[in-house]
Amino acid sequence: MHINQMRPTSTFAGIQTPKLSFKPSRRTAQTVRNVASVENASSTSASAAADPLLLRALRGDAIERPPVWMMRQAGRYMKVYQDLCKKHTTFRERSENVDIAVEVSLQPWRAFRPDGVILFSDILTPIAGMNIPFDITAGKGPVIFDPIRTMKQVDAITQLNPEESVPFVGEALRQLRAEVGNEAAVLGFVGAPFTLATYIVEGGMSKSYTQIKTLMFTQPEVLHGLLQKLADAVVTYIKYQADAGAQTVQIFDSWAAQLSPEDFDVFSGPYLRYIIKKAKEQCPDLPIILYISNSGALVERMAACGPDIISLCHTVDMKEGIERAGGSKFAYQGNMDPGVLFGSKEAIEKRTVETARAARDAGVRHIVNLGHGVLQGTPEENVRHFFEVSKTVHQRW
Repeated sequence: MHINQMRPTSTFAGIQTPKLSFKPSRRTAQTVRNVASVENASSTSASAAADPLLLRALRGDAIERPPVWMMRQAGRYMKVYQDLCKKHTTFRERSENVDIAVEVSLQPWRAFRPDGVILFSDILTPIAGMNIPFDITAGKGPVIFDPIRTMKQVDAITQLNPEESVPFVGEALRQLRAEVGNEAAVLGFVGAPFTLATYIVEGGMSKSYTQIKTLMFTQPEVLHGLLQKLADAVVTYIKYQADAGAQTVQIFDSWAAQLSPEDFDVFSGPYLRYIIKKAKEQCPDLPIILYISNSGALVERMAACGPDIISLCHTVDMKEGIERAGGSKFAYQGNMDPGVLFGSKEAIEKRTVETARAARDAGVRHIVNLGHGVLQGTPEENVRHFFEVSKTVHQRW
């Protein structure tokens, strides 16, 4: 009930008197609204200013330097990770146990303080919850126990329910958010349908992709049925990660460059556009990054998929990639060759500064990163130097 509709009585000194009815004047009401608006704006502004650097950079806020993180920054090149692997010997144990996954995710955070902390997991993690059993073995990588190559097998795939099948992912993200606070953005990630399908159809890793291309050109309806089910699952998985605390999500279409541009337009691009559109409908404020390895021929097509951030691989010149994608319409991530991290400190500094300067000179929002994941065997001290240079790049360019 509105305050000016209330007419109860009150008792004072034994005398009953009617309670005063207060109806604010238009001037008073407007003043209240104005004050509330200013207070809300001030609160929102203060909250936004406290956001992690990576999120502020993506919004286009004034920042003194671009944020930096590194694909595969948690993992095999770090001695602390290698020591952990001696006790926890399988990848799935390390990635599906909340405490271990959080610990591994935080190892590079403690060592280098990147501006993004990405969940330690795998793009195949959710498919077990879709009735697609798999394992990840040392030396061999992913193994799909029953490769999917018929419509009957596609029909047996179930809908993903992340809360039931991968609850450890949500809990790990929540713990990471609590651990890093606003000092870094927490990133989640997903595999794109075509890349997931390559593993599922091939039965694991492949050098020739003959099984999925056989399916592509003999039974395209089977492949499309699989891709659509995977696309719907990825949309669900993105929302689940965002709800659990992921502040940015990266889509990895690692093997899409194995497609000709013509076939990308049929078997990858439409599903990427679908995922990004549906995910943005549910999570409009969630920045979405799109990464494709060896994507030099696909930059314009990546832009057409509509991500917020295009992650350029190192086969693309930063300046040319930005121009080809559409300039300041997007933010960009990348794109230093990870092989540079095997070089001298001078080489690392030179290339890092050149990469950041190219994005700055193009006038775009930029996240410093590699053009691919950090390679096994990379010296940790060189990774440290990369982060140190990146965090002081504004003093070097």
